[in-house]
Amino acid sequence: MPFRSALSGINAAAEDLKVIGNNVANSSTTGFKQSRAEFADVYAATDGSGANSIGAGVRLSSVKQEFGQGNIQFTDNKLDLAINGKGFFIMEDNGSRVYSRAGSFQVDREGNVVNNVGNRLIVNNADESGNVTGAVGPLKLDNSNINPNPTSSLSVGVNLDSSQTRPTSVPFDPEVPNSFNHSTSLTVYDSLGSSHLATMYYVKSDQPNMWETHMFVDGKDAKGGTAPPYTSDALAFDGSGALTSINGAPVPPGTISYQNIQLTTGAEPLNLTIDMLSDTPTTQFGSRFNVSALTQNGYTSGRLSGFDIDETGIIKARYSNGQSRVLGQVSMADFANAQGLRQLGETSWAESFASGSALVGTPGSGSLGVLQSGALEGSNVDLTGQLVNMIEAQRNFQANAQVISTADTVTQTIINIR
Repeated sequence: MPFRSALSGINAAAEDLKVIGNNVANSSTTGFKQSRAEFADVYAATDGSGANSIGAGVRLSSVKQEFGQGNIQFTDNKLDLAINGKGFFIMEDNGSRVYSRAGSFQVDREGNVVNNVGNRLIVNNADESGNVTGAVGPLKLDNSNINPNPTSSLSVGVNLDSSQTRPTSVPFDPEVPNSFNHSTSLTVYDSLGSSHLATMYYVKSDQPNMWETHMFVDGKDAKGGTAPPYTSDALAFDGSGALTSINGAPVPPGTISYQNIQLTTGAEPLNLTIDMLSDTPTTQFGSRFNVSALTQNGYTSGRLSGFDIDETGIIKARYSNGQSRVLGQVSMADFANAQGLRQLGETSWAESFASGSALVGTPGSGSLGVLQSGALEGSNVDLTGQLVNMIEAQRNFQANAQVISTADTVTQTIINIR
């Protein structure tokens, strides 16, 4: 009698409804991947010909996961990460590796970047210089201040007006406006991170195409002079306005050095090198004085003010002193058979024999997708399709129940034969 076949059909329809119900329940779960139930018919094994064999029902063959792309939904949290393409985030769960598509991350009390269940995000760490290395480990955001960097080099590019004449007041004195032709200033930093005002003065010489230059830091001569006349550095230009020599030495290199500049803050003395050619060369043209380049390499101490993550997974910290530093690069994994991954719950999977070993790389490399910071990948469940599948499973359940009802009627008829 077909009771057992119909009963297997009812069980199969119930299993199908369970899968559909799980999909529908997780239609809003970040990084969730829908599944589908797959079934196989059942035949009794016989030694003879199976041409007239009647099946014994149906069984659940497998529940396959579908790793299609979910919709990208933008958020206000820069630690939220969405994968656009193939791949999984690599997480550390008490020393073991798990994999996830859910990129909702946060910082725990120890500074580790973790997901909602405390699994730590694995990255390729960077060294102190910001170079991404092959060392792999959990990402930790360091909230400590970065040390100050004393200024050691300056890049200065100015145009000195060739129509200028020697100042009326001599010798040069920074407190006497008529003793110099031009000046420009910038901030430099000492070893303690304190700022100092460095001012460069330019004085036209009596000789054609010749200028004198002085540097003062916090109003004091960088060469150590205490009163006029101050020692100067000589700049020579050719007839086309190009800088040709400094203190008689041909350019390049085109630098002026100031050594052992004493400070009153308790910091180490400053040693400065001014480069007049690297960015925009210093010139002498027949136009007004202007500054085209004025930079220095020092900075004060800074605290972490934010961070950015680009599409290749590079994590860059930003500090209050305007500096930035690479902390690492997000590591990702892919598998030869992603459907073979073992589900762990919490939108995470574990490697299995069927999935093959993890193929580890960085976002955008090989077949791995790229990252979108400030976004999450939504569930890939198609609710419309799931509702249609639900109707089909319901019809299958009802039809198999009707088979049992009909078989029961036939059986009762046989029993009632006299």
